[in-house]
Amino acid sequence: MAPMATHVITGAGSGIGAAVARRLHARGDELVLHARDAGRAKELAAQFPGARTLVGDLADPDRLSWAFSHQSLPERVDGLLHIAGVVDLGPVGELTPKTWHHQLNVNLIAPAELTRHFLPQLRVSQGHVVFVNSGAGLNAHAEWGAYAASKHGLKALADALRHEEHAHGVRVTSVYPGRTASPMQAKVHQQEGKEYDPSRWIDPESVATAILTALDLPRDAEINDLTVRPGR
Repeated sequence: MAPMATHVITGAGSGIGAAVARRLHARGDELVLHARDAGRAKELAAQFPGARTLVGDLADPDRLSWAFSHQSLPERVDGLLHIAGVVDLGPVGELTPKTWHHQLNVNLIAPAELTRHFLPQLRVSQGHVVFVNSGAGLNAHAEWGAYAASKHGLKALADALRHEEHAHGVRVTSVYPGRTASPMQAKVHQQEGKEYDPSRWIDPESVATAILTALDLPRDAEINDLTVRPGR
């Protein structure tokens, strides 16, 4: 990817998203960091000097269009990186519609809506859409029903988008990290009633390296699906 590319990133506040944002920021790329509210936007702007912010609640995708209409969107977008996500475990027999809706909204419908908004810019730049999925987007285990459903849906979204936008030169990559040392993983362990040892899991920096590899791949190739598993 050419220097000074512009990337829109969700989930830049922690974990994999923060690692990716740090790496792109350090090499001089322009960042547009999504934040759920103005307070969070202020924190991200302080963390990444020079970055722009975009405010909108991914948990309420119906209102994203309204929120964006009151802000200036970037004219150029080379990369749209969907890294934000939420997880709430529970057996199908106990999951409420509220729990289903929250995970489907943040993990699937909001990425679809963000993609819709930025597709015109991505087509012009022949840009790249990266969906940070999960091992749960390929296999669903007990108590992971709602989360896995949202991530299986995200795979379908990416696959459909890839076929639709190939002629426009837009590349689409799904990344399926295994368990990664992050605040989300700490929450998962808590819900599973297990002790959390970050040293057992993938360093977010390693997933960031995989994502940058896909972004920086020469134009004659495209990484469609990239599975990253714990190496220890």
